Amino acid sequence: MKNHIIILLSLLLVACNDMYDVPREPIWNDSTETTQLLVLSEGLFNMNNSTLALVDLQTGDIDYDYFKSINARGLGDTGNDMKQYGAKIYIPVNISSQLEILDANTCKSIKQIALFNNEGVARQPRYVTFDKDKAYVSCFDGWVARIDTASLEIDGWAQCGNNPDNLVVCNNKLYVSNSGGLDNPFYDNSVSVVDLENFQEIRRIQVGVNPGSIATDSEGDVYVITRGDYDEEDYTLHKIDSEIDTVVESFTSLHPLKMIIHNDLAYMYSYNYKSGEQWIKVFDCLTDQIVNENFITDGTKIQTPFSLTINPDNGDLYITEAYNYVLWGDVLCFNRNGQLKFRLNEIGLNPNSVIIK
Repeated sequence: MKNHIIILLSLLLVACNDMYDVPREPIWNDSTETTQLLVLSEGLFNMNNSTLALVDLQTGDIDYDYFKSINARGLGDTGNDMKQYGAKIYIPVNISSQLEILDANTCKSIKQIALFNNEGVARQPRYVTFDKDKAYVSCFDGWVARIDTASLEIDGWAQCGNNPDNLVVCNNKLYVSNSGGLDNPFYDNSVSVVDLENFQEIRRIQVGVNPGSIATDSEGDVYVITRGDYDEEDYTLHKIDSEIDTVVESFTSLHPLKMIIHNDLAYMYSYNYKSGEQWIKVFDCLTDQIVNENFITDGTKIQTPFSLTINPDNGDLYITEAYNYVLWGDVLCFNRNGQLKFRLNEIGLNPNSVIIK
């Protein structure tokens, strides 16, 4: 029996070495474009298995757990969002209740900011946005933290609605979608407006049940998606005029689940959790019209879209694929004409954020 175990281990070691000896091919070999990607995968709730992958597009090398390779520890439980601001990367890790701050060049951890209240209860950070050397982090306990991006210290708190989720800065105000997601089926239905000068909530705008994605265009309009009880017919896009902080239009015939806005174009997708049907469209925020009913033009299939990222330099759209949320998902890169440039298969479990380096 002992000899059998030794033989088996030897075969496994040889197999592993053979895997590393296989020559890798470039994923996208164009030195004038993006050369590296960082991909955050949130893992599974309460499984402590978030990962951060580094992808070298020119060599084909992928480190699927780059954060652990650099920092000799795991990232934590449910990395919910990842954004770069200046020379730092910010990752709210939801269940671990930490804000992980990395050096953008090396991904070496600079600081972990623990987000717990005075009773030691986890605040559960969700998303991060930035404005004028401040980072704003929504927390599911009803508060938004303000962090100085130089000192990396929390210098203010603003109370919002129930389970603040996504957030965006517009017209010197912070708009926060209050999902109420932890109180299902008793969701919140509001967007908090926070004055940035005194960092206090000044009003709440009623928008619809379970608001999530929120973004702004060049004209100072704020767009927010309400998700209802995750039935596709409940998804609705709303437009808020930031001058008067009032919903000025609700697009009841349009049912997106998530969106991002770049150059006044909203790239949005829908996903029906019952039927599995999905679509990806482009909406012009200046005309309030759909300008592309089917973004993907080359027949590429996506089963379960999970997140959207735009490369601001060339307009490439990165769409992550989650499959059934328990398999490792993919990252697909499309050019602005909806044609697939490359696909990264099985990059991580529920990939939700991409940084283009």
